[in-house]
Amino acid sequence: MRVFCVLRLKCILDLPATSAAPGLLTVFGLAIMNNVAERPLNGDVEDDDEDDGGGLEAWERTYAEDRSWEALQEDESGLLRPIDTTAIYHAQYRRRLRTLAATAATARIQKGLIRYLYIVVDLSKASSERDFRPSRMAVMGKQVEAFIREFFDQNPLSHVGLVTIKDGIAHCITELGGSPESHIKALMGKLECSGDASLQNALELVLGYLNQIPSYGHREVLILYSALSTCDPGDLMETIQKCKKSKIRCSVIGLAAEMFVCKHLCQETGGTYSVALDESHFKELILEHAPPPPAIAEYATANLIKMGFPQRSAEGSVAICTCHEEAKTGGGYTCPRCKVRVCELPTECRVCGLTLISSPHLARSYHHLFPIVMFDEVTPSSQNDSNRSFPNTCFGCQQSLLSQGNKPGLSVICPKCKQQFCLDCDIYVHESLHNCPGCESSRHSKSVTASQ
Repeated sequence: MRVFCVLRLKCILDLPATSAAPGLLTVFGLAIMNNVAERPLNGDVEDDDEDDGGGLEAWERTYAEDRSWEALQEDESGLLRPIDTTAIYHAQYRRRLRTLAATAATARIQKGLIRYLYIVVDLSKASSERDFRPSRMAVMGKQVEAFIREFFDQNPLSHVGLVTIKDGIAHCITELGGSPESHIKALMGKLECSGDASLQNALELVLGYLNQIPSYGHREVLILYSALSTCDPGDLMETIQKCKKSKIRCSVIGLAAEMFVCKHLCQETGGTYSVALDESHFKELILEHAPPPPAIAEYATANLIKMGFPQRSAEGSVAICTCHEEAKTGGGYTCPRCKVRVCELPTECRVCGLTLISSPHLARSYHHLFPIVMFDEVTPSSQNDSNRSFPNTCFGCQQSLLSQGNKPGLSVICPKCKQQFCLDCDIYVHESLHNCPGCESSRHSKSVTASQ
């Protein structure tokens, strides 16, 4: 553009000095100046595009995407302080608890307490996308670790195995087992993305392992899928029908857009399909699979299961561990049938095949069959009623229930024992303790009174 203007101007300057030439030169000179002012050079345009970014520098855009200032609010004195999200989190928790209670009230639901779950993690090149910070692969690894710990906490009699998909091949990282640390360690050492995903290969691999599970075990597959396609060697629909015939419940959590084949898989096998919107939503979706799901009517058959309760070995004894096939000193447990050593519980004896558990494992699985009732909310307005008296401290943690200015805060009350709890104790009682302290204390006091 600059060269063209110079040549054009030179041609005009070479014109004869007539009366029309100065006017033409003046008009053309103004046009050149206006054009140059309105249209900058290509290099300048690219620089402006790089520096623009919505009017923000590169380091500013990093903080703008996090939007950390939204977590602040101004208090009465004009100072900034973090927003208290306890009430928001508790409201979401109460809504989820209310939904579960409504579902349980409609019918008597049978749940599978002995679960055999394979977690299929998609490590194809689609998992390297950065729409989840820092990447889909990192978010999946972090949330799978949290899920495994929560799964064994709520399902102490169950087993988990890990399978990854990369380069169109399904790899079994860990077989079905009850050790969360071994699963987490094996997964963290395999977090590498490459190639395409193959849903059929993953299902065929898991199908071969789960077909060996006894009939009393509930067979499940949880697939964390990042890709928008699947590269399969055969007919995927036939594999889905095999899973349905083998009574395998398949669930999928997608990190991209919804796929018909994933939805069809979940519908055929009785699983659930959902797509994560962000990391917090993905965490919520994956933790929903930690509690035992309702058992499918035609699959739920009553069976008597033979189990063993091993004793802990003496600290100074030396024996060969069947788990690691090496001699170990002290610790471990002795199988009551064949007297071999195992390292941890629950597990299955590799010599005689007896299921080995401890009594606390059965007690921790019991609460799924008889969950604790949902507590009633006590609003601050109802606490101002002069006809009723409410305590000022939580029955569980003995902390004050009064907010700033000695005003009544949000709390809940047990409908059976009428004891009042704070929001944190409400969540702890329903998610971890699974027993109401007020009801247990009243039951204990009654037993003591009767004995006297």
